[in-house]
Amino acid sequence: METAALALVLGAAFLHALWNAILKAARGERAVVLAGISATHALAGIALIALAEPPARASWLPLGLSTLLHYAYYMLLYRGYRLGDLSLVYPIARGLAPFVVALSAALLIGEVLPVQGWVGLAAISGGIGLLALQARGGTASPEAIAVAALLGLSIAAYSVSDGIGIRASGSALGYMGWLFVLEFPVPLAVTLARLRGRRRIEPRSVLIGLGGGIFAVTAYGLVLYANTLAPLGAVSAVRESSVIIAALIGVVLFGERPWRGRLLAAGCVALGVLLLASGG
Repeated sequence: METAALALVLGAAFLHALWNAILKAARGERAVVLAGISATHALAGIALIALAEPPARASWLPLGLSTLLHYAYYMLLYRGYRLGDLSLVYPIARGLAPFVVALSAALLIGEVLPVQGWVGLAAISGGIGLLALQARGGTASPEAIAVAALLGLSIAAYSVSDGIGIRASGSALGYMGWLFVLEFPVPLAVTLARLRGRRRIEPRSVLIGLGGGIFAVTAYGLVLYANTLAPLGAVSAVRESSVIIAALIGVVLFGERPWRGRLLAAGCVALGVLLLASGG
């Protein structure tokens, strides 16, 4: 992977772990924070649509598919953090995605990684499997693991769709803008349903959500642009270096346990990321 693409994706990984930690920490105000994150996406999308060239017609089918997949992603994300820890849900979801992306890219567009890349993907998937196995033997909810796995599949599906769409768009910024705007209605509807009957909304939670949204928009924008510079499987896998940050945040700041197995699993993912970065 080229240095420029690697730097973009690692920056995105840090920001992605950060906004997920913000959403997890929100607890009772999670719906409000999610609304702020979604609103930031919509505002950024409107600005990009106004400034950039519209995406080519060939990109609208994958754009529409990605929009629907993002709807599922947001609902699963909300559910997952209600059921499980950040250091459980996040690594399972984010670690499952790269392997599925790489397989899909190979089958759909003939983009095959070298052997070292596949070894890296195996290490990532092994780390996630370790995390899921130790969670089953502990206090983790089986439903939380199942939701995290579905979340990973949704991430993989929209990653492939967006990778294909943005390459066909002829306007990366225009594609991002329309995606951010189109994905807004469903998260907004879910949020409003969750807030029904509440008399007061904390302004602080809205501001936190808007801040998290800035991190989220920047993170995905960097990933979408990196998809134009490097193979989809490699981008997806290096992006998942965020599981290390998320695991550390969960263990250190949120006091999530058991910590040894979770950090070991994150280390396996880190090894896979290094292999992919050097060989993908």
